[in-house]
Amino acid sequence: MSQNEVSKAIFNILEKELKNINKLIPIDLLKGLEDKIAPDLDKVIEKSGYVKKSKYDSLNELANKLEERIAVLEKN
Repeated sequence: MSQNEVSKAIFNILEKELKNINKLIPIDLLKGLEDKIAPDLDKVIEKSGYVKKSKYDSLNELANKLEERIAVLEKN
């Protein structure tokens, strides 16, 4: 499950739990709240060991390049 999917799942759970409040609060306010909470929620999810796919891909590419450099150095 990607970090984005985890975030969406958490927001869906919160939305279900706050459904009664949702009737009282305008949707724009909830969206604004989501936009403010999302970065902090992403940090918490990342601390749990999940990372965004883009971050994973860039780290994976860096690791592959480093492995290639090590292989070249070992040949010399």
